[in-house]
Amino acid sequence: MRNIKLVIEYKGTNYAGFQKQPDQPTIQEALEKALSMMLQEKVEIIAAGRTDAGVHAKGQVANLLTASDMDLGRMRWSANSLLPGDVVIKEAIQVSDNFHARRDAVSREYRYSILNRDYPSAFWNDFSYFYPRRLNAEAMQEAVRSLVGKHDFSSFCVAESRPDNPVRHMQSISVERKNDFVHFDFQANAFVHNMVRVIVGTLVQVGAGELEPEKMRSILEAKDRTQAGPTAPAKGLVLVKVNY
Repeated sequence: MRNIKLVIEYKGTNYAGFQKQPDQPTIQEALEKALSMMLQEKVEIIAAGRTDAGVHAKGQVANLLTASDMDLGRMRWSANSLLPGDVVIKEAIQVSDNFHARRDAVSREYRYSILNRDYPSAFWNDFSYFYPRRLNAEAMQEAVRSLVGKHDFSSFCVAESRPDNPVRHMQSISVERKNDFVHFDFQANAFVHNMVRVIVGTLVQVGAGELEPEKMRSILEAKDRTQAGPTAPAKGLVLVKVNY
């Protein structure tokens, strides 16, 4: 058996998330269907993370075990010819037998993008959150400083899916305005459910002048989802990279 690592790019707009679900289209289902057809064997993949419905990826990582000795270049090309156009395998690499896409990951990097101008975009609609009111990027950057480090992120997690251990190590956060966009970049060892989107929703309140930047620390320390802002739309979120 060979252990194959895949680096995957996808547009999440038409999917109910990465993980397989009954009677709904998912990224995992599309990948396993194409790979099983190509390799002529049942394929099950393990992903580094389970992105939610509507969330995109440029660098999702997964691994699979196969008895096939097919050349990896041909494997990638053949799989992509069978996959829908919004899911692409960028790399296929043979790795050690004990490599595990989720357990071996040391950090994940996400980017959230807001289109911040007074009119929307026909081209960027699926990949950004349109917010017409001018946002103060400097105030939002000040607010995120209190989130860097190891913290209990319960205030920024969907209450119903709060894990037993909601402590995560936020390694870095940056807020940058580039022309009409405001980009939020996050790197952490792992994320609780909806963590980036709730943080962004809260930061929008800061950027709009509705919340003082210093308030972010007390929201974090409250460990209470009701203290944070709304959940930002999924379409602005991209899993950029998984580090090993």
